[in-house]
Amino acid sequence: MDQKLIQKYNTPVPRYTSYPPANFFTPDFTADDYIRILERSNDENPQNISIYIHIPFCPKICYYCGCNTHLTKDQDKMRRYVDAVKKEILMVKSYLDPNRKVSQVHWGGGTPNSLPVGMIDEIMEVIHDNFTFIDKAEIAMECHPAMLDEEFIERLVAMKFNRFSLGIQDFDQKVLDNVNRDGSIIPVEELVAMIRKHPNTGINLDFIYGLPYQDVDSFAKTIERAIEISPDRLVTFSYAHVPWVRKAQKILEAKGLPSASKKLDMFEKGYQLLTKSGYAAIGLDHYAKPDDELAIAFNSKKLHRNFQGYCTRETTGQVYAFGATGISQLESAYAQNIKDTNTYVDQINKGKFTVEKGYELTQREKIIRHVINEVMCNYYISWKETEQVFGVTVDEIKKAISYEEESLGAFAEEGLLIFNNDEITVPDRGKFFVRNIAANLDPNLKNATQKFSRAL
Repeated sequence: MDQKLIQKYNTPVPRYTSYPPANFFTPDFTADDYIRILERSNDENPQNISIYIHIPFCPKICYYCGCNTHLTKDQDKMRRYVDAVKKEILMVKSYLDPNRKVSQVHWGGGTPNSLPVGMIDEIMEVIHDNFTFIDKAEIAMECHPAMLDEEFIERLVAMKFNRFSLGIQDFDQKVLDNVNRDGSIIPVEELVAMIRKHPNTGINLDFIYGLPYQDVDSFAKTIERAIEISPDRLVTFSYAHVPWVRKAQKILEAKGLPSASKKLDMFEKGYQLLTKSGYAAIGLDHYAKPDDELAIAFNSKKLHRNFQGYCTRETTGQVYAFGATGISQLESAYAQNIKDTNTYVDQINKGKFTVEKGYELTQREKIIRHVINEVMCNYYISWKETEQVFGVTVDEIKKAISYEEESLGAFAEEGLLIFNNDEITVPDRGKFFVRNIAANLDPNLKNATQKFSRAL
């Protein structure tokens, strides 16, 4: 890859897991606004319900982590939190149309499998008792492999979990030691075999590149081992350095972070190894086997993305989030719960929603969100299809996003973008710069004062 391109585009831009990004959320959006939007969501699409459960607890804090976490092994604290989550689910359920169905349940954190398995069962029982599900709904958990064993897996499968995302990060123990991450006690190959005993159960392996002591050769060894394990999906996340948000990340600066060009070399090596072995590259950082529903959706230009990752439009639902710092992603607004777990529990026990901030979208912002999602997910924009989705003209769409062909033309001249009649596509060469392309389509970014991680 051209070093000049790396230098040019290694600028701070959003990751666009939402539009507008989460650091645009405002405290002016209140619990009353959330209730109003909850009721409105019953008349909006998608009609499916996606449930997100946030478990912030971790037995130790990994230095690279940018998520909302809480260091504890206190089961009394966990008990109070789980009881509050169950209450919040029932509070939200009272505003939802009972005819709507759940298409997706996702547990994230933190470390969801740091909870005693019985407490997980309690929350799942509340969900199953109060909602109906579509056929083949996805029920997934992000798992720390160091806290996973066969009994835990068996219990989760009994609760109808059918996707396990194992947060490996790297197989190199030196890398793990220097980011304060425990390696798996049971070899990952054996954990995967335990999961595979259960039919129709998907396996993701998650990795991060850009950490101290990683280089192209060491990361290649990690990816080669992952390919031998043969998960259905594999993710290579680019480490996002945001020490102004997560102070623990400053520790990594002292250890030495790889340069942008070295990160790009790791990305390219991983891309080459995975695609050569038959995996399809999906979106920004995912890979899937060709017969996986994500690969099929990508090839059909029907891929979607939310805070939980990529999904198909069939399983996509409006996201209703539960737990401290959970972000609900509804058609017309985002709402984020308060971060402090004690305050969250106290407020829920009083029967009050704990919305700390949020954002209500205008129709113009929904158009911008759609265009950016298409670029980030499907590497593709069709003006005619967007016209049909919103019932407005192409000129009105381009006006909404402050479209500047001359500005986008620079990407085309560099081989990062292709104009084709009423379509724009991102070729392989441009995939690593897709955040930069999306940012060019974001009119709100031009006057933004928010801080973001670098693109590369």
